[in-house]
Amino acid sequence: MKVGRLPASLVRSAQCCCSARPKTPQCLPRHRLLQRPSPKSFSSSARATAIAAPEIDFDGENELEKIPRINARLVPESPSYFTGSPQFIDNLLSLQALLRKHETLPVLPPGQAPRVAWRTLVDYRNLVGESVKAAKYQKIIRILQRLNQIHPSLMPNDVKAVLNHYKREINPQLNSPRPILMDKFGRALAVGRRKSSVARAWVVEGTGEVLVNGKTLVEVFGRVHDRESAIWALKATDRVDKYNVWALVEGGGTTGQAEALTLAIAKALLVHEPLLKPALRRGKL
Repeated sequence: MKVGRLPASLVRSAQCCCSARPKTPQCLPRHRLLQRPSPKSFSSSARATAIAAPEIDFDGENELEKIPRINARLVPESPSYFTGSPQFIDNLLSLQALLRKHETLPVLPPGQAPRVAWRTLVDYRNLVGESVKAAKYQKIIRILQRLNQIHPSLMPNDVKAVLNHYKREINPQLNSPRPILMDKFGRALAVGRRKSSVARAWVVEGTGEVLVNGKTLVEVFGRVHDRESAIWALKATDRVDKYNVWALVEGGGTTGQAEALTLAIAKALLVHEPLLKPALRRGKL
């Protein structure tokens, strides 16, 4: 056991207090030796009486009132509360746990799963009240598609409840594209979209002239790849010199506009010749 060293003054004071011998002048400071005792120090008065401590309240009622109140904060149910999108994180974690629980169940062959119209990104944002990005919402859609592939005869009730929660209240089987009609001048109007680019193309029988925003392909698209993409539907079906195209494009870059124009020309071309659909499919149109 270590003993701390005390100052010399404290050691001398302790020796004087603990010693049974009367105090000697050596134990007292020099100014105490020269000072005469005052008569007031030996007189008794009411001012020198000791003040007792207040009574103790054993019931504890007054003590509880004296304790300062601390502003307590509620503990959230989920740790994801401290993230930027807690509702989305909770939904994603619950779907992942549900998939791990039922991933060993038999599934349908590819392409035979029932068609389901899932909630759109805007609907999901309104549902959870958070600005969820499209890439994050795709994680939920992929898990839902995997759960939808479970065989209907073996699908658990909890999976059915989750799928119904994310379904839209429409029947995708009843949806049909709006038919593209040909006007009295023999023109077929179709619209194509690619990212933020939009193209409207009028296709009519002619000699192969193509105008985009009133300009030729060379003036609008500087790259050869973009010019080839714009009229790829005509080249894939060998109809370059049989139809004229007049188009309006806007938004996005030149590559996006060229690919949007490809889809618009392919849709309008099917109005003139519906039998070209297999050829357009082979051309990935």
